[in-house]
Amino acid sequence: MGRILLVVRLALRDLRRRRSEAVLLLITILAATTTLTLGLVLRDAASDPYENTRAATKGPDVVATIGQSADLASLEKLATASGVTEHSGPYPVIAEKLGASGRTSDVQVEGRDATSAAVDQPEVTQGSWVSDGGVVLEAAFANSLDVGVGDSVTLGDRSFKVVGVAVTAAMPPYPGASCIVSVGCINGAIPQDQQLPAGLLHNPGLVWLTQADVRSLASAAQGSMSYVMNLKLADPDEAQAFVDSIGGDHGGAMSMQTWESILADATDLARDSQILLLIGAWLLGLLAVANLSVLVGGRMADQTRRVGLLKAVGGTPGLVAVVLLAEYLLVAIVAAAAGLTIGALTAPLLTESSAGLVGSAGTPSLTWFTIGSVTAVALGVAVVATAVPAVRAARSSTVSALADAARPPRRTGWLIALSARLPVPLLLALRVAARRPRRVVLGVVSIAVTVSGIYVLLVLNAFLGDQSDAGGYDESQVATLRQVLGVWTVVLLSLSAVNAIVITWATVLDNRHASALARALGATPQEMTVALAAAQVLPALVGAVLGVFPGGWALFAAINAITGGDSDKATLPAPWQLVGLVLATVLAVAALSAVPARLGGRRPVTATL
Repeated sequence: MGRILLVVRLALRDLRRRRSEAVLLLITILAATTTLTLGLVLRDAASDPYENTRAATKGPDVVATIGQSADLASLEKLATASGVTEHSGPYPVIAEKLGASGRTSDVQVEGRDATSAAVDQPEVTQGSWVSDGGVVLEAAFANSLDVGVGDSVTLGDRSFKVVGVAVTAAMPPYPGASCIVSVGCINGAIPQDQQLPAGLLHNPGLVWLTQADVRSLASAAQGSMSYVMNLKLADPDEAQAFVDSIGGDHGGAMSMQTWESILADATDLARDSQILLLIGAWLLGLLAVANLSVLVGGRMADQTRRVGLLKAVGGTPGLVAVVLLAEYLLVAIVAAAAGLTIGALTAPLLTESSAGLVGSAGTPSLTWFTIGSVTAVALGVAVVATAVPAVRAARSSTVSALADAARPPRRTGWLIALSARLPVPLLLALRVAARRPRRVVLGVVSIAVTVSGIYVLLVLNAFLGDQSDAGGYDESQVATLRQVLGVWTVVLLSLSAVNAIVITWATVLDNRHASALARALGATPQEMTVALAAAQVLPALVGAVLGVFPGGWALFAAINAITGGDSDKATLPAPWQLVGLVLATVLAVAALSAVPARLGGRRPVTATL
């Protein structure tokens, strides 16, 4: 039999023999790979609706705006610039106040022709296109106002009938609309007590009128008029190069926006979701390493005799190490494939189906970069967690491995002196924990990572509530981001729960001889159960405290550094919330540890010895 076939057969046979542990391995790595896939493909899935809208509306490659009619000639020259194949406009644009349903909103009013334009012809989703005395509202803006065809709205001091609702690719959907008018715009949340400078628009919507109606409104209001022109290029991918060659802003009088920048603004919500998921993926990766390290350590302790048998029949230490490592690599490959599939299929569910775009997010195609990254992370997690225990087991003595004798305890003077006067359960708990100091460290790290993630979730949840109240996100956007946080929370807590159970069970297996000896010398099953559970609660308490500070604070600071946020404006958890988080974590670990500890504490003494 070839060496590779032998390794594969031995690995598969061991996985079939220990199916429950194989499932735990798969779930652990699958959680990280699925979240990582979601983070990598979410932006691509969110871009599909904009691409559909761009195709349906003859979307422009460059949108040029100018704020003063005196410079209108320089805007018109762009129609004959090198690389421009088609154009529409210039169209007049003014700033106004729109009143509807008892609400007043800032709007940019664009004057259009009743005939179809060669570039940027908004797609009417309800009603008809502009006509004298009729207004057409951008779809996401109309949805926010709950206004439809047939309703009446006011612009300035005039009343207009809503004749249609349309979508466009020349501007991101409301509330992320770009600024066309010369007075300027501000998007996002602002403090409720802050007064905007005169003329500055806040989260402006977009509406269309006929050019005659726009000029009439501008004359009545005696306001300044801006102009916009839509350009189609021979090579859309060279849009930014075209803008750079023209000179960009012409000394501040003209500004240009490429379709790539409009796409970036339209998928801004997906970018925020993507950042959250990628950070969550790295947290889950750390948890997976800790979980696998403990699970592998427990399995190695349970496979000591198998290692001795493999070496006794001629297996070299290298072959034994490869056999022990191969089964984890096989599980990692399966987890990577499943994570890629689940992540790609789930990504469209976490993208907002904006009323301002055509269609919905489709299943993104997996690029070689995404496939390679997810597979590398899965294999990396498996190798980091299993390489050292596998090599250590392979190098062990064949005779001692076949004997499968109990590991002698380490004699630590200060620990013996500290525990000697404690009650029996705590005495045993300290000595059980001291037998595996690396496992204690992994338990502390696991809990610290989990609590750090929950700390950030509390901050982000409060932030979303503040943004919703201040108008930074609309309700659907807040709901989408909370869905992302919900996915993160469920996966994080589930993997942490599995980790707590695995650590306890590994401790039970590793201490089966010592536990039996302690019971033979007089310890009761109840005292042994409490000792095994307490050995997990003590590291959980340390990990929970470290997870709050500095773990949670440092993670939140890292998120702000990546996103460019302002941590000073964030609502941090109250002290009572942090105390409650630490206590809840300790109680949860105690409850999860109780069942495997009880099973281990009641094992028959005679059979074990």
